[in-house]
Amino acid sequence: MNVLANLSTLRLVDHHCHGVARRNLDRPGFEALLTEAGRPGEPGVSSFDSHVGFAFRRWCAPVLDLAAGTSADEYIARRAELGVDEVTRRFLGAAQLSAMCVDTGYTPEPLLSPAELGQAAGAPAYEVIRLESVAEEVIRGGGPAILFAEAVRHRLADVARRAVAVKSIAAYRVGLELPGDRPTAVEVATAAGRVLASAQRSDAGPVRLADPVLQRFLIWAGVDLGLPVQIHTGYGDRDVDLHRCNPVLLTDLLRAIEPTGVPVVLLHTYPYHREAGYLAQVMGNVYVDVSLATHNLGARSSALIAEALELAPFGKFLFASDAYGLPEHYYLGAFLFRRGLESVLRAGLADDVWTEAEAGRLAELMGAGNARRIYRFADQPRSVSDLADLG
Repeated sequence: MNVLANLSTLRLVDHHCHGVARRNLDRPGFEALLTEAGRPGEPGVSSFDSHVGFAFRRWCAPVLDLAAGTSADEYIARRAELGVDEVTRRFLGAAQLSAMCVDTGYTPEPLLSPAELGQAAGAPAYEVIRLESVAEEVIRGGGPAILFAEAVRHRLADVARRAVAVKSIAAYRVGLELPGDRPTAVEVATAAGRVLASAQRSDAGPVRLADPVLQRFLIWAGVDLGLPVQIHTGYGDRDVDLHRCNPVLLTDLLRAIEPTGVPVVLLHTYPYHREAGYLAQVMGNVYVDVSLATHNLGARSSALIAEALELAPFGKFLFASDAYGLPEHYYLGAFLFRRGLESVLRAGLADDVWTEAEAGRLAELMGAGNARRIYRFADQPRSVSDLADLG
């Protein structure tokens, strides 16, 4: 078996991703989306002078008909020449995806919808519901604190009919050191009362749920739906306190959820990918990925994937790009995942750890099969992109 040939044609399931910008981008706007910094570099410092920047110039440039290693200015100029629609179509198509699970909870600017992403990629797109967004919608609607839990559960049940998973960003809001037990009805109502009162103050800004009791309530409400629960861990933008994002802080909560059998997917995980691999090994319902870091580490992503797979069972490791803002992130995440996985599989073949047939089976599992199993795409009557086609 030619591992490279098989991986290059394997259509991946991108189990966690986001929308991309609708607008054309100048260089400062592009660099603000290139990394998790969220802004261009200081004078004399460019995001292109990083592993991800060189990865764009080396592996993304040819998709735009540029020579590998083209300059940053030439790259930006070519993007402008082609226009945002053509650039998006090229990169999402080149990612070779068979399905996408799109988190629609983060929209700081107009982004392509799941249906539009699916059309550009030529793949069905499914929705991932962000738990905090649902709760914040309920808070904005007001109402008595005693009815908060019921209102959230009702709203979740409604939106979950179109979704394949829910997602928690507790890591961003309160950190991951959450007790395992379910909060009581009194605890939830008391916490909701505090949040509702704060939201109704005349000087209150946008609603931003950051209460540890309510974060725990939301995760359990997601578990009760029976859908996979995605949880942000590790690396993220400057809004996270990274030391509070180590997935081992979730140990008590994961132990409590395990008997339900509901899959819990630890997203991103870097630089705690080895800890996440341990949790996937010892917890029956825990799955992991290294999304986001894959494209940010560029050429070093192969080492990341090898380290993540030291303990993580191959049947519990998934591909995701965590693409956001730039369509290149879809392509680069997929390309570097294939590159890193090929490196691991070739090393195993060279050491006579597995056969060529087994290497092919493992590639399919980690690239697509694991995601299809836990998200149960076959059980979904339609993807959101299919629904869009019906008008």
